[in-house]
Amino acid sequence: MRLAAIDIGSNGARLLIKNFRTAQDGSQQISRVMYMRVPLRLGSDVFTLGKISKERAVMMKHMLKAFYQLMKLNSVDDYRACATSAMRDAENGKKVLDKLRKATDIDIEIINGREEARLLCNNIVENIGSASGNYAYIDVGGGSTEISLLHDGQLSHSHSYNIGTLRMLGGMVSKETVENMKADLRRFAQDMPDVRMIGSGGNINKLFKLTHSGKDPREVTIAEIKDVYAKLKQLSVDERIEQYGLKADRADVIIPASEIFMIVADALGCDSIQVPNISLADSIIDGLYRTKYE
Repeated sequence: MRLAAIDIGSNGARLLIKNFRTAQDGSQQISRVMYMRVPLRLGSDVFTLGKISKERAVMMKHMLKAFYQLMKLNSVDDYRACATSAMRDAENGKKVLDKLRKATDIDIEIINGREEARLLCNNIVENIGSASGNYAYIDVGGGSTEISLLHDGQLSHSHSYNIGTLRMLGGMVSKETVENMKADLRRFAQDMPDVRMIGSGGNINKLFKLTHSGKDPREVTIAEIKDVYAKLKQLSVDERIEQYGLKADRADVIIPASEIFMIVADALGCDSIQVPNISLADSIIDGLYRTKYE
């Protein structure tokens, strides 16, 4: 069986296709068939204009038509398509998605922050063995930061803060919003001692690669993040692309993403971040399998 996930975020959109096969011994074998990321940058519209522009809507239409054909080409049996922060905030978000549904035959649902956190946390518990102890799961996106607290494998609290990389680049995040998040995290740290931090998203994965060259265990220290952050901040976007091989749509947002991870770690009292390389697209597709086909 082949399943697909479409994740439309504030910075990029992704298509992920996986193959699910039951082996003779009854074990489940999962393999990645293909992955594609498009630097859509919906947040550039939404966090300044408050809506999706006509130009960006046309880009989405072409992208989704391509995704539809790729799913047909790879014999996908079922899919789930989700949109997050930018679409939640866009005043014309639902109207745009209705038009896209008619034009592309792809049905996209706007999920709230708690549903996003639930999907991610389910995969975290299953994949990294966090069934015991206290964990803070941090997903930094272009429009928002999702923070979820897990105790012995159970989601105890989650909150979505409008603190994202594109919002910060656009000067759309107030000091009060950041202080409120820090105050919440300090309370969490008091209630959940010895909390360990788990990070997800393209930026933390890139920070891990820049500091570790793919070595195990998949964990990056805050000191390492501070070091590479200081080096990157001194460079222009073009210099970051040239010297560190960053993509254009990563070279600017990696600075505010680093700042968010450092703020969260300081408030929680953590000195390292686990980086299991689990994305929302993985969580969407694995959740679809669990709920409908397992």
